[in-house]
Amino acid sequence: MPDSIPATFKPALILHGGAGNIQRSTLPPDLYAQYHASLLSYLRSTKDVLNSGGSALDAAVHAVSLMEDDELFNCGRGSVFTSAGTIEMEASVMVTTVNNPTDETPGSIKRGAGVMGLKNVRHPIQLARECLLRTGYDANGDPTGDGGNMHCQLVAPYVEDLARAWGLEFKPDEWFWTKRRWEEHRRGLRGEEEIVSMSQGTVGCVCLDQWGNLAVATSTGGLTNKVPGRIGDTPTLGAGFWAEAWEERSAEGEGMVYRSSLRPRDADTDTSSGTAAIRRMVAECIPPVVNRLLWPDTRSPSPSLAISSRAVHSSEKQALLDHDSVSRRVRRRAVALSGTGNGDSFLRVAAARTACAMLRYSQSSVPRSLADAVSAVAGPDGELQRSAGRRWGKTGEGAGGVIGIEAEAVVDATGTGLHWDQKKGLSRGKVVFDFNCGGMWRAWVEEDATGKEVERVMVFKEEYQ
Repeated sequence: MPDSIPATFKPALILHGGAGNIQRSTLPPDLYAQYHASLLSYLRSTKDVLNSGGSALDAAVHAVSLMEDDELFNCGRGSVFTSAGTIEMEASVMVTTVNNPTDETPGSIKRGAGVMGLKNVRHPIQLARECLLRTGYDANGDPTGDGGNMHCQLVAPYVEDLARAWGLEFKPDEWFWTKRRWEEHRRGLRGEEEIVSMSQGTVGCVCLDQWGNLAVATSTGGLTNKVPGRIGDTPTLGAGFWAEAWEERSAEGEGMVYRSSLRPRDADTDTSSGTAAIRRMVAECIPPVVNRLLWPDTRSPSPSLAISSRAVHSSEKQALLDHDSVSRRVRRRAVALSGTGNGDSFLRVAAARTACAMLRYSQSSVPRSLADAVSAVAGPDGELQRSAGRRWGKTGEGAGGVIGIEAEAVVDATGTGLHWDQKKGLSRGKVVFDFNCGGMWRAWVEEDATGKEVERVMVFKEEYQ
């Protein structure tokens, strides 16, 4: 990252190593110790990448690459088998930023990429990263010849051909074969229940770097004995992963509100349509739409783009119509999420995007935090659980969990600068998670009451005993 860009955030990260029907009675201490040691090691290694000046994207891909080489986790070398006894892996990455995306911060502009059906790529997550960064065009839209394209999802064998051209590492089928997964595959075909809990579902990592960039990386072998050709939530934008940023504006004395969304012709018209529409709303006391998309938007904000959604009284009409001269504060919020569990359920409810939409578009800012939104989707009695209906607790449907990070920044009214109070120190992101099943392997760093960093590794709601 260029030295010209100042650090404004304290780096943050969280990893997950799978979720599902993990029970204390079937998780022996020695197996728990193996998972705990691996996750703690990967947490520390990834934290070092961030603290050494690495980007959120590089750190998230680093963490997942480590898990893809670890047979404990259902990804890469530890992937589960399909019903035909084959390996079909999936992975994805997505990025966004709480600051203004620029050419100097590659990988910060909102973009996602998913790859699927992989058989021999050692690190699927690294292939997803290349697909994200190799767009085939530079920032000006000129061809670069980097071999990339603008596609968001690519399937094998075609995407494996790209991986070879880009020099990514391949391994033979034998490298991906593990005795534990093969025996699990055979027991599943015979209809036998698992005796010992193993990591289930997707692995992932969400990172916030010191420049306010967020990245999410996810990788999986899918469901044990899935039908060959099945595509899960991991490579599907909005289902198993998502990253997003938006603006909220307020005038002095008002609460935070979204900028209105206008049709293109409204935004380009002086006052004939946009302001007239606002005047009509004021006259008729009609609350306007208060949502807008942030990416892409290079237009200067119109003075008619923000208005309180509360009822407008006659004594306030003139003040609202003259709000051009009122100084305004802009809060930019960014979130990134990664899910793990029953992928088909994540697909049906568009789990990751739904959680973001709950936070971004709910009236009266309910839910008020990403933690609330994640719980509403992945927590007990959330959207995922309800999607299973009467099959809940019987087939594994709806089971899963979500991790994420939320970051906020205040920018000036034109959106061109980040306000940062050096006296207050670096801003901090909020690490969140929740799950509705037996357990979810996760590792993160938090601060205690004294401000000291504490490393946490857990699988259940409470500490493992």
